[in-house]
Amino acid sequence: MQPKNVRESLGSRLGFIFLSAGCAIGLGNVWRFPYITGQYGGAAFVLMYLAFLFLLAMPIMVMEFSVGRASRQSVLQSFRTIQPGSPWSLFGVIALAGNYILMMFYTTVAGWMLAYTWYNATGQLSGLTPDQVGKFFGDMLASPGTLVFWLAVTIGLGVVMCAAGLRKGVERSSKIMMGGLLGIIIILAIRSVTLPGAEKGLAFYLMPDFGKLMEKGLWTSVYAALGQAFFTLSLGIGSMAIFGSYISRDRSLTGEAIIITLLDTFVAIMAGLIIFPACFAYGVNPGGGPGLVFVTLPNLFNSMPLGRLWSTLFFLFMSFAAMTTVVAVFEHIFANSMDAFGMGRKKAAYINGALIFLLSLPCALGFNVLSHINPMGEGSVILDLEDFIVSNNMLPLGAVAYLLFCCSRYGWGWKNFIAEADAGTGMKFPQIFRPYFTYVVPLVILAIFVFGYMDKFGK
Repeated sequence: MQPKNVRESLGSRLGFIFLSAGCAIGLGNVWRFPYITGQYGGAAFVLMYLAFLFLLAMPIMVMEFSVGRASRQSVLQSFRTIQPGSPWSLFGVIALAGNYILMMFYTTVAGWMLAYTWYNATGQLSGLTPDQVGKFFGDMLASPGTLVFWLAVTIGLGVVMCAAGLRKGVERSSKIMMGGLLGIIIILAIRSVTLPGAEKGLAFYLMPDFGKLMEKGLWTSVYAALGQAFFTLSLGIGSMAIFGSYISRDRSLTGEAIIITLLDTFVAIMAGLIIFPACFAYGVNPGGGPGLVFVTLPNLFNSMPLGRLWSTLFFLFMSFAAMTTVVAVFEHIFANSMDAFGMGRKKAAYINGALIFLLSLPCALGFNVLSHINPMGEGSVILDLEDFIVSNNMLPLGAVAYLLFCCSRYGWGWKNFIAEADAGTGMKFPQIFRPYFTYVVPLVILAIFVFGYMDKFGK
């Protein structure tokens, strides 16, 4: 048994990279990124998203890792450990709440992935027309029993993997799932771009048209791109900081963050290469919303030799992508209970798993029993509100909090942050850009946040 006063650690650098990348690579890449890109005009949105990802989001990942490694604690305790008695400890409470809210809707959609793996494996989608595929998805959402069942399966799997231990459960499962995902997504992208009519989808995805970007409103599009950049890397609520707490000081953190960001970007771009050519090949609206992947891809697979096999494998690895994030965030939530209350790993996993299941029910039922609740206006569902709270509020504002904590004299401070980030061999954090990270980046994020709100709710 792991002594309570000894911090668990990951078994290898690859384990750290795959686990951190697994937290970043998930539904934000293979589900949310394609449909958000479709809604905001394609390639022009992708360029803006990539700029935010590398200029704003990736450096904040280094800061999260640094706070985690310096404190050897999860987010609830990390700020209290580094700055005892300071108001920064309140942010730890807010960040932990963000992890719970994220899982309140993320586990529901992850359950959709597991469900589609089963439906494809059993041939229930084979031979359906595009209209029938759309109806199949709609019927699934309309069934409360179905969604609650797959929600329970998702949470149960996450709890079991985390309860098995950091190395034997969390790290080992992440390596297996990430390796499978990276292999299959390349094969599927090659198949998609060779479909008849795929060239129009490639043009939409790869050739910027800033007029399409403006159709939604400039600030709305900028706001969406910023939210996606932080959502895809799970930044701002301490989800990455926990993995920093599990690694040694043998290697500096900037190079690790770059590798993880590149892996995340690769999967997102490849997901788009699967989705958009298939959309145009089958006449599906690329801005069709969250159900895009569940309507478009079954049609793609029905056109392929051995389509049932490929569709089953794809949704299996889509499930892997979703489950790596579920396991990573569960690990963070469970570790907070272990750090703050001295719980054993299994007890923390079972108690929090049950709590997350109860908290997730409104989202799962929001497509059927509670579909009359439209929190973001007509046609919206509870998932939209929870997504908005996390993606467009807690993540960017949490990122500003990490920036101020690491760069300001009112927090941990620049020197302490640099000493931790640069400890060990590898790439060092660019200190020449201290004014940029201290003043420019927080103001840019806050300005986009304010104007995004004005554009979204001021009409």
